[in-house]
Amino acid sequence: MSERKVRFAVVGCGGISSSHFIGIERAPEAELAAVCDVNAMRAEEYGAKYGVKAYSDYGKLLAAPDIDVVCLCTPSGMHADQTIQAAEAGKHIVCEKPMAIQLHDAERMVEACETLGVKLATIFPRRMSPASRFVKQLLDDGRLGRLSLCSGYVKFYRDQAYYDSAGWRGTWAMDGGGAMMNQGIHTIDLLQWLAGPVESLHGYAANVLRSIEVEDTAVVSLQFKSGALGSIEATTTAYKQPDHRIVLHGDKGTIVLTGDEITTLYVIGEKIEIPAFEPFSVVPDGHAAQIRDMAQAVLHDRQPVITGRDGKHSLEIILGTYESQRSHREILFG
Repeated sequence: MSERKVRFAVVGCGGISSSHFIGIERAPEAELAAVCDVNAMRAEEYGAKYGVKAYSDYGKLLAAPDIDVVCLCTPSGMHADQTIQAAEAGKHIVCEKPMAIQLHDAERMVEACETLGVKLATIFPRRMSPASRFVKQLLDDGRLGRLSLCSGYVKFYRDQAYYDSAGWRGTWAMDGGGAMMNQGIHTIDLLQWLAGPVESLHGYAANVLRSIEVEDTAVVSLQFKSGALGSIEATTTAYKQPDHRIVLHGDKGTIVLTGDEITTLYVIGEKIEIPAFEPFSVVPDGHAAQIRDMAQAVLHDRQPVITGRDGKHSLEIILGTYESQRSHREILFG
């Protein structure tokens, strides 16, 4: 007898939802059961496209007994309340980044899910790439030695039309931030995952060029608990000069991740061959890996590979940068 399939609902049928639909379709342990969008016509369109039930009322979706997991692809400012509602309805949650736009909301989400016994996964697909996981293993094995300088660079281009394309973009209430919170969060998460937790930071975040509430450019100085130092540069004003990099230096060598490829790997006294990894595209391959992982976590009653608690770390760095900008002081973490 075949193992039962975990039934997913996608909530919010905007751009990023396509990665969730693909992920559910690819996972042999999962199936799509429903879609939901506040725009009833859009919900019906996607329901018809995938041959599933369509809802425009989130509460009615959560009341459906044939749904195990909801994928939240809604604006960031809605994630906290929607996660808690889902937990109260006994549904597991896959939450798009950022999981929340305030740290206390992220804590509320984690506590609610733990108290109510449901699983919460946060989407950080760059952690799922074979190259990132290979680098993580090298670091965990001490192959780079004691880390000294660990930095992340995320330089994209988003013109004013991008921000004007949806009313929630570039707002504190719904986007929660700009170049760091929306575009930079994946690199920030990967940097802290690889280099270890951050002990303190001093940051600057400013709206330099765009007509938006939030920052289009930020620079951050970091001190890691290991004693290593580092920096983050994030912007959405880098016209035709994208830079998506993590650079790690230690007393035994250097590693550079450019995008999701290892472009530099030098270790003193040894030659490490970079494996021929399977082709990997963060969107949608990373999402697909996390969605399948959630299906397996439900079936085997374990935690997902990237939990709600994991999702808080990058948020602490981003919100700490905003606080540092406002207060003109160093931010310390416990």
